[in-house]
Amino acid sequence: MIAACLLSLRQLADPAFLGPLAKSFGAALLAFLGLAALAAWAVAGAAGGDGWLAGIAGALGGLLVLVLAIWLFVPVMLALSGLFLDPVAAAVERRYYPHLPPALGASLMAQTRFNIGFALKTGVVTLAALPLLAFAPPFGAVALWLISTIALGHGLFEGVAQRRMPVDAARVERRRREAPVLVLGALLAALSLVPGLNLLVPVLGTAAMTHLLHRGQERSAAGTAPQFRS
Repeated sequence: MIAACLLSLRQLADPAFLGPLAKSFGAALLAFLGLAALAAWAVAGAAGGDGWLAGIAGALGGLLVLVLAIWLFVPVMLALSGLFLDPVAAAVERRYYPHLPPALGASLMAQTRFNIGFALKTGVVTLAALPLLAFAPPFGAVALWLISTIALGHGLFEGVAQRRMPVDAARVERRRREAPVLVLGALLAALSLVPGLNLLVPVLGTAAMTHLLHRGQERSAAGTAPQFRS
């Protein structure tokens, strides 16, 4: 698992990663602007008029935008994972696993259905936990981290695995190595809480999960850990 993280960081400057990084940034910016517009509309409707009340409402609206942007980052990122998952995983495989055959796994429709469905379920659970942030902030932060750990671990690993196997088989493969998937998900969840650095989560997470998938398969086939090329 540590090797998967280190190898992903080493490849971050790969030109094949730049496009997905740009898409990740653009998707995050659009999502943030959408949340900002929604919050501004809601605050304007609630406050109405000018004066100190409208000023306070505007300040609270700005705070709401920031909170929602951080709180909803993971489900939004998972919904848009198709923008960056395939090229990043392909770049990792070209560099470290050139012996692999072409990726012929689940259909694009099946992968899209999984990504959207998983993101919607994650979003519902995330929003359901939102009151904890208002009434018990420490518990809210822990709840967000736990939800993000499971969502990022399961979502990214199964998404990567689906490139090379059906959806059901990817779920079985994920359950077979649940512990390292969740540990890696926990690290990504912590990174996703840091504004700015969270933009690296989609690319780094996809790359690391690709290593985790193939390392496990090679270890199972050979009985020893694979030797990586630099």
